[in-house]
Amino acid sequence: MSEATASPARGSTGGPDTDRRTQRAPFEIGVLADWAAPIGLVVVLVVFTVLKPSFFSIDNIEGILTASAALIVLAVAQTFVVATAGIDLSIASVMTLGIVVLGQLYKAELPLAVAMLGAIVVGLLAGLVNGILVAFFKITDFVVTLGMLSAASGLALILSDGQPVQVTERFLFTISLDGIWIVSWIVVVALVIAVIAYLVLFRTRFGTHVLATGGSPEAATATGISTARVKIAVYAIAGSLAGVAAIIVVSRLGSTPPAPNTSYLLNSVAAVVLGGVSLFGGKASIFGPVCGALLLTVLVNGLTTLSVSEYYQPLSVGVVVVAAAYLMRFQK
Repeated sequence: MSEATASPARGSTGGPDTDRRTQRAPFEIGVLADWAAPIGLVVVLVVFTVLKPSFFSIDNIEGILTASAALIVLAVAQTFVVATAGIDLSIASVMTLGIVVLGQLYKAELPLAVAMLGAIVVGLLAGLVNGILVAFFKITDFVVTLGMLSAASGLALILSDGQPVQVTERFLFTISLDGIWIVSWIVVVALVIAVIAYLVLFRTRFGTHVLATGGSPEAATATGISTARVKIAVYAIAGSLAGVAAIIVVSRLGSTPPAPNTSYLLNSVAAVVLGGVSLFGGKASIFGPVCGALLLTVLVNGLTTLSVSEYYQPLSVGVVVVAAAYLMRFQK
C-alpha cells in the first residue's frame, strides 16, 4: 500500500498537516507518472536541440512524425488489449503478415485497394483467433499471442518465400510523402485513428465495457457485461489496426519485407507503459500512448543524429521504459 493510502502509525501525534505532507509526495509522483510521456517528449526534444541545433529542423521533425505513424497505430491497438488486463505479443508479427499479404496480392496483379484490404482482413482474422483462444478456451493471453507471434512470422515467410515484393504505386508514395505542411497523410491517418479510438474508449458503452472488464472481470460479469465478447473484440481491433500499420510501413518502404521487426512489438508495449496505461487493466489513455510513441521515435532519431551507435538505442529505450514502470507504482 502506498503512503497515500496507508493508515497513521499507532501512537502517532501528527495532525492533519502531517497527514497532508505524507500524502503530497506520492500524489505528485502519481501525477508525474500519468504525464510521463508528454513530459519526457518535451525534455528529449529540448536536450537533443541543445546538443544538436539542426535536430529541430523542419525536415527532421517531418521525418520523425512520418516514422512514428506506424508505431502510433500499434500503440493505440495495444492500448485496447492492455485496458482489459491483457497483452498482444503478436502485434508486430501480424503486421508483418499483413505486409506480406499485401505484397502477394499486389504481385498477383489485383487492385491496390484489394491488396490493402487483404492486409487488414488477415490482421482481423489473426486478432479473432487470439481473442477466441483467450476468451473461450481460457488460455493465457501471453501464451496465445506468443504462439501467434511465431505462427504469423512463419506464415509470412512461407507466403513470401522469404522474398520482398516491390510495391511501386503512386498512391502509396503520395500518402507517405505528401500531406499538410510537415504532417504527411499517413500521420494524419494515425492521428484520426487515435481520435476515433479515444471516442470509442471513453464516449461509448463498448469503451465502458472494456475498462470494466480490465478493472474487475467478476464485477463486469455481474452487471451483465459479456467479458468474453469484449476480449474477442479488443484483440480483433488490435489485429485490424496491425493491418493498417502494415499499409503504412509499405507506403514508407515501397516494398514488403517478410522478416518481422521485433522493435515494433517492444516499442508498442513501451509506448503504452510510458502513456500511463495500467498493465493491470481498468485504466487507459490514448493521448499518453501517442506521446509515448512519439517519444520513442524522437529518442531513436536523436541518438542517430548525434551519431550514437545503434547498439545503444535499445538500451536507452529499455531505461526509459523501466523508469516509467517504476513511476506507475505511484499511480492513483
